[in-house]
Amino acid sequence: MMQAKHKRILIWSLLGIAVVVLLMMALRPPPVPVDMAIIEHGPLTISIVEEGKTRIHDVFALSAPVAGRLKRIQPEVGDRVVAGETIIAELEPLDSAFLDPRSETQARANIRTAEAAESLARSNIDQALAEFEYAQSEHQRAHQLVEDGIISRQDMDAIERRYKTAKAAYASALASLDMRTYELQQAKAQLLSPAHSEAFRIDCECLRLSAPVDGRILRIFDASERVVSPGERLLEIGDPGKLEVVVDLLSVDAVQAAPGQTVLLKNWGGKQSLQGVVRQVEPFAYTKISALGIEEQRVNVIVDILSPAEHWRTLGHGYQIEAHILLQQLEQVLRIPLTALFREQGQWSVFVVSNGQARQRPIELGARNALHAELVNGLQTGDQVIVHPSDRIMDGTRVVSR
Repeated sequence: MMQAKHKRILIWSLLGIAVVVLLMMALRPPPVPVDMAIIEHGPLTISIVEEGKTRIHDVFALSAPVAGRLKRIQPEVGDRVVAGETIIAELEPLDSAFLDPRSETQARANIRTAEAAESLARSNIDQALAEFEYAQSEHQRAHQLVEDGIISRQDMDAIERRYKTAKAAYASALASLDMRTYELQQAKAQLLSPAHSEAFRIDCECLRLSAPVDGRILRIFDASERVVSPGERLLEIGDPGKLEVVVDLLSVDAVQAAPGQTVLLKNWGGKQSLQGVVRQVEPFAYTKISALGIEEQRVNVIVDILSPAEHWRTLGHGYQIEAHILLQQLEQVLRIPLTALFREQGQWSVFVVSNGQARQRPIELGARNALHAELVNGLQTGDQVIVHPSDRIMDGTRVVSR
């Protein structure tokens, strides 16, 4: 009896333990699915990554030298031009301005005054011509009388003087008529309106502007016919075969850049990266407002493209490009993704996967770039770490690979 009773107690105890274990397993939270990465050796490139834009090394702007009416610009953007030969634009004189009523009345009065002066000049010519003809005939008769000894030499000299005086007076009257005629034309010109300018424009000698350098037309500010003022920019010309890249870096990054550093130009639209080299780090910083409204001190870094021109012939002026300025190249280091790192009490830490559980472990880092960091201490090759750890992950949490 006692043995049977002990057996029943043992059986019920085992059943109770089994039920408790099953309940604990049923109520136990499931493993958290996570993304994992394996710690391994590999190259680590330390670089400054920033967007830049291409620009032609020398851009020439063609401006209007004088005020005038610009004819429609016939060349188009992208056309090739030759220095001193290709005619880019033509300038015509400006049209006459409209006269207000008072100015028009004064101009018409000036015309009547000029017409009266011209009539007076014509009358003076008739008088001067009569005097000249009389003096000329007297002068001819006096020559014959001198040869016959009828008049003295002194009388001949007086007749000669009157002849020359009459001749000069006649020439003066003719010149006076020309002057009055020009004054009349000048007075009439004051009444010219813009409607009269069209007739003069046909025979006008326009000012032709030729290309200052060889290259292509990069931009035309306005191709339409219009009135331009002196110094107004008409178009820009440059050689697309002489491209450079301008990268605006934060000043804290620009201090690490130096002439001669290798640059990789990526995400420019081509299939392969382009090779470049830093030519100049400008010594002057400027203030730029970021997309978040924060004032930043930026520095322009000039990069020369070293790749053959046939690899980037589709690039043009002002194109966007991504520049990677190489600061350091480490061949074989223990790498860890930056997405696996987090800060804990001022120290870098990661979650290492061990026996299906997440274990928090502090680590020491060295150099880093935008994707990886150099692992100095704390982990070894082959360890699995959790990338992008969420707030569900704590030390001891069961995890499973997603």
